[in-house]
Amino acid sequence: MAVKIGISLIAWQNDDLPELTKDYTTTGAMEDAARIGYSGVERGRRMPADTEGLRAYLDRYGVSLCGGWCSGSLMVNDIETEKEAIRQQVEQFAALNAPCIVYAECSNTIQGAQDTPVTRRPKLTRNEVMAYGAKLSEVANWVRDKGTGLSYHHHMGAMVQDAEDIDWLMEGSTDDLTLLYDTGHLHFAGADPVAVLDKWGHRVHHVHFKDVRQPVLDWVNAEDKSFLDGVAAGVYSVPGDPEGCIDFQAITDKLKAMDYNGWIVVEAEQDPAKAAPYEYSKIGFDHITEICGRSGLTIEK
Repeated sequence: MAVKIGISLIAWQNDDLPELTKDYTTTGAMEDAARIGYSGVERGRRMPADTEGLRAYLDRYGVSLCGGWCSGSLMVNDIETEKEAIRQQVEQFAALNAPCIVYAECSNTIQGAQDTPVTRRPKLTRNEVMAYGAKLSEVANWVRDKGTGLSYHHHMGAMVQDAEDIDWLMEGSTDDLTLLYDTGHLHFAGADPVAVLDKWGHRVHHVHFKDVRQPVLDWVNAEDKSFLDGVAAGVYSVPGDPEGCIDFQAITDKLKAMDYNGWIVVEAEQDPAKAAPYEYSKIGFDHITEICGRSGLTIEK
C-alpha cells in the first residue's frame, strides 16, 4: 500500500475568488508544483479542456491527473440527465487514469455566495439525504463502469457539510459512492476529522489535506460570515503551518492503519498576498512527507 501526494492549484488559481490570484498563471502554478515534488494535480478550469490537450499539458510537467471538481445537479436532474451532464468529464478522467471525479451537489449550494452567511446553507432531512444517496449511487455505479470513480466532496455551504450529513449520505448509498475526506471542511463544520475517518474510512477513496486557522474560524462563526469571507480572511492553510490546529499525524496514522492506498491532495485556498503559493505549498509537501514517514506510509512518486 502506498500514497501519492498531489495538489490542487487553487492557491495560485482561485476560481471562486479570482481577484485574489489574478497575478498568477496556471503555467507558473504547474512549474511550481512539479518543482516542489508533487506527482499529481487536480484539474483546474484554466487547463486545456480537451483530453489529448490535457494529457500533453500534464506530460509537459511530468505530473498525473489526480482528480478534479465536478459540479453536480442531481437534486434537480433525473439520473440520465445527470449522466449526460458529467459524461465528458467522466470519460476524460477515465482516459487519463484519474482516480475519481470530485463530485458535489451544487444546485442548492451557497458556497460561492460571498454575501450569504454559511449558516444559511441548505440543511436537508435524513430521509432527503438518504434518498439522494440512493439516487447518486446509480450515477456512481455508471461512473465506475466507465473506468473511474465518483468521490463525494462534503463542503461548507452545501447540503452535505457536517458529520451528520455525511452519515446520512453514506447510510443511504452503496459502496459505489465513495467519500472524499477533507480535513479542513470537516473542522470548519464542527466535526472531528479523526472520528469521521474512524467511522467511514472504508468508504474513503480520495483525501484532501488542508489546515484551519482557529482564530479566523472563530471570527467567521462569531460574525456570521460567509464561506468565502472566511477563505479571504485566511481560514484555511496547508498542513505544517504553525498557525493551523489540525493534528495531521493522527490522521496519517489512521490512514496507515486502514491501509489507505490513494492520493493525499493539498487543497488550501488562501490569499497569495498573505501566503505565497510556492512557499506554503512546499511547507505542505514537506510536512506530509514527514508525517507519512513517521506513520509508515510509503510515498509513491
